[in-house]
Amino acid sequence: MTNAPQALVVLAHPRPGSLNHALAAAAVEALESRGVPVRSHDLYAEGFDPVLGAEEAYTSGSDALTVADAGDPLTRKHRREIVEASVLVVVHPNWWGKPPAMMAGWMDRVFVPGVAYALDQAAGLPTPMLSLRTLVVLNTSDTPADREASDFGDPLDAMWRRCLAPFVGSPVVERRVFRVVADADATERATWLAEVANLLGDIDV
Repeated sequence: MTNAPQALVVLAHPRPGSLNHALAAAAVEALESRGVPVRSHDLYAEGFDPVLGAEEAYTSGSDALTVADAGDPLTRKHRREIVEASVLVVVHPNWWGKPPAMMAGWMDRVFVPGVAYALDQAAGLPTPMLSLRTLVVLNTSDTPADREASDFGDPLDAMWRRCLAPFVGSPVVERRVFRVVADADATERATWLAEVANLLGDIDV
């Protein structure tokens, strides 16, 4: 693994030309303008298979030692790239309080034992293996903030900040939610893209 900053940008939205695509492009541009090498993936466009296979579905025991090398070549490539990343940017919409199945499957298949963490067999606790310093989560939503707070809470924030981040070395988590997308005009969307550029211009890489 290299010690130089590396960024990985992962996008999950099925429609080309979506706001999510624009947000991901803004993130890539901002990082590259700082001289940070960026690897980016549009999961739908590249046909990533989100279905976890039986040979990958181990977290403990001797079989867990083989999970990192299981799966198709594209998935193994993503695993190699997350190991080399100091910054991870994920971009996806909020669908029913969760990410698209494509992003959820990417998480299942990439953050596996031997890549993201090792499990202490005696204590049952994970030891992080990644070197992520910063995790940036960019979400879009059509739910107003006040209704989400009163009716649903924010399960996406819990998923990224409390469930995943501690397993991958507790990077600094920066999350932005852009809403309400359905009502946003070109001026507001441009403001959102500028916010992403500013955010990625300041984060620790």
